[in-house]
Amino acid sequence: MGRFVIVAYTPKPGKEQQLLAVVKKHLQVLRSEQLVTDHPASVMRAADGSIVEVFEWRSAQAIEQAHNNPAVQALWEEFGAACDYTPLCSLAETQQMFAEFESVD
Repeated sequence: MGRFVIVAYTPKPGKEQQLLAVVKKHLQVLRSEQLVTDHPASVMRAADGSIVEVFEWRSAQAIEQAHNNPAVQALWEEFGAACDYTPLCSLAETQQMFAEFESVD
């Protein structure tokens, strides 16, 4: 059974475009490794500039497999160079009953 994930990435100074490029190829890599479903991802921007992504892993086992997958590890290194992972609760939008974010194409 699929596992939806909501993750927030806060770009490091001067790295927003680099982060957006990594997010753009994120699901391509995960799909090529058969770790996520075909469900389309949603990518949004918070008021503080953080990028929020929602996507669906194929299963809990797929998440575990990602931690030992060289292609995914390389991708996660790119994320690490471009951003910090941010707890969702630290985004101002999540303090509202209905969290609203700007769409990122």
